[in-house]
Amino acid sequence: MTGVDRDAVAIAPLHELAEIVIADLEGADWPLAGRRFDAVVVTNYLWRPRLADAMDAVAPGGLLLYETFGAQQGEVGRPSRAEFLLQPGELLAALPASNWRVVAYEDGWLDAPRRHVQRVAALRNAGAVPALAPPLGAADTAPSPQHPGHVGPAEGAGSHS
Repeated sequence: MTGVDRDAVAIAPLHELAEIVIADLEGADWPLAGRRFDAVVVTNYLWRPRLADAMDAVAPGGLLLYETFGAQQGEVGRPSRAEFLLQPGELLAALPASNWRVVAYEDGWLDAPRRHVQRVAALRNAGAVPALAPPLGAADTAPSPQHPGHVGPAEGAGSHS
């Protein structure tokens, strides 16, 4: 396991569990250039110039879990600046179906604390990736034509206008 953060103090407790890379992703070269991982997890972070780098770090057949704030977050708190908020559908658009199979996607509101998020779970294509069984109760939902694995927001995370 490898963790990347710019705050050495905040990430220090993880030294016993993982390889730790101290790096400012917004001001330095990509610290994981040329490396691939079976899974990449990104939470509460969006720096568009690094989005492609994070996705490229997923090995063929690997998993991307990405969650960060959506555009409506500015209605309830921080972050509120547009450069740190995903526009509707932006996370899906960054995952072309030719390279990724989206197995879950949400764009909506969560509570405790109240926040607007987009999140995705996607498998990077590695030749033929076997189809997963549809989730229970998904029979009455229609998949997205661009991303057949997307069946809409999960219970409790519906979109609000």
